[in-house]
Amino acid sequence: MLPFVMNTTEKSSAAKLPLFFYNTLTRKKEIFEPVHNDYVRMYNCGPTVYDYAHIGNLRSYVFSDIIRRVLLINGYKVMQVVNVTDVGHLTSDADEGEDKMTLALKREGKPLTLEAMKEVADTFTEAFLEDLTALNIKHPSALPRASEHVDADIALIETLMQKEYAYQTSDGVYYDTTRFDGYGKLGGIDTEALKEGARVEMNAEKRHHTDFALWKRNDTIGWESPWGRGFPGWHIECSAMAMEYLGKEIDIHTGGIDHIGTHHNNEIAQSEAATGKQFARYWMHHAHIMVEGTKFSKSLQNTIKLRQLVDHGFAPLAYRYWLLAGHYRTQMNFSFHALEGAQTALRRLHRFFVEHLSQVAGGTVNASYNEPFLRVMNDDLDTPKALALVWDLVKDEEVQPADKRATLLHFDRVLGIGIIELARSGSKGIQLDVDSQDITELPESIRMLVEDREAARTEKDWARADTLRNDLEKHGYAVEDTEDGPRITRIRD
Repeated sequence: MLPFVMNTTEKSSAAKLPLFFYNTLTRKKEIFEPVHNDYVRMYNCGPTVYDYAHIGNLRSYVFSDIIRRVLLINGYKVMQVVNVTDVGHLTSDADEGEDKMTLALKREGKPLTLEAMKEVADTFTEAFLEDLTALNIKHPSALPRASEHVDADIALIETLMQKEYAYQTSDGVYYDTTRFDGYGKLGGIDTEALKEGARVEMNAEKRHHTDFALWKRNDTIGWESPWGRGFPGWHIECSAMAMEYLGKEIDIHTGGIDHIGTHHNNEIAQSEAATGKQFARYWMHHAHIMVEGTKFSKSLQNTIKLRQLVDHGFAPLAYRYWLLAGHYRTQMNFSFHALEGAQTALRRLHRFFVEHLSQVAGGTVNASYNEPFLRVMNDDLDTPKALALVWDLVKDEEVQPADKRATLLHFDRVLGIGIIELARSGSKGIQLDVDSQDITELPESIRMLVEDREAARTEKDWARADTLRNDLEKHGYAVEDTEDGPRITRIRD
């Protein structure tokens, strides 16, 4: 195998092309201009770590990863913050119901303590990071936890109280949305229409139907505050952490379209009321992933986790490739058939690179492909057109192999679909070179579980396969499915 060398001299050519992002705030595509020259500060709404993220959730982080990669290829420095909500996210945007982490404690049979809450959060935060790695998503510059920034939340709430943007009730503190001119400006939310369609309020002490919780009292579990023991509101956590790590004015804030109406409008209102400055210049949102015409939702019990895709024989990068085949602002309908197509395409690409380009050296990025690639990626992250260019390049016999190799490596700096990793490792592609493990030395009870699970997978009884995976984990064994058979790892003594 030849040594891995990647030409990085093409950065200056990228910087000459304008970069456009669709801004939800203005509802149009705009030229990107950061607050501070070449330094970009980006905040991405992170997971609530009360359970494993499902593949619909994970679109958010592939999306923000592509933004970051496009910024880097354009010569910007990027400070990316992804928060971890390990407290404060209620089951409803209407500020009703229990904290999701509290629900997780009850589900796991753990005591209602902050220590137990941290244990649950640690488990699912680690699982989230493993998902990021599996999807070739660059880890963020900072991953702050809400539970470690409660003092900052309290200080921000006190500022809003002093400026008379907030008021206290018997169950906590609420933000007065009528005090903020332009509340609902993100996405053009009609607050009067919301009022007309609102149900009878469960909290009679709220002054207005759109007012939202900054602090919720809980006499059983939580942190001490001037307003009693309890939890910060979900919205205030994001503002406090974003400003602590990125300052009062940030460049890009992202999330799913479901964040627009309530969560992100609330962030804008509380942040700008506190600082008097524009909170974020560019608000970017991705569309939902649907399955059988319905949005993925834990409450509907129709979610699919990344580990389940692996159980079905799919590589995580195949899911990333499938996502990139659709524009981030386009609703996508998930099916295993579509994912099979993505995996087949990605395997073909990997195999072509290994079989035809692994033994060539040198080469430069082909300008006739580089400029259109950068142009479509700089046009609001048009990944479907970028993938089409990748395949045009693969088929183009006029481009010399060394130049084709250099160009594909350069494209992968943005797409992150595993070509760079192939060049570094000399692997033959996704799920092609994994050594199988002999399971004959396992305890008989574990071996029987493994064999039963393999039988379930052969019969495509995925529900039973998932149940048997969970049984193995309860016995202290992790299972990884490969083309050569299951790999079993002892995870605890």
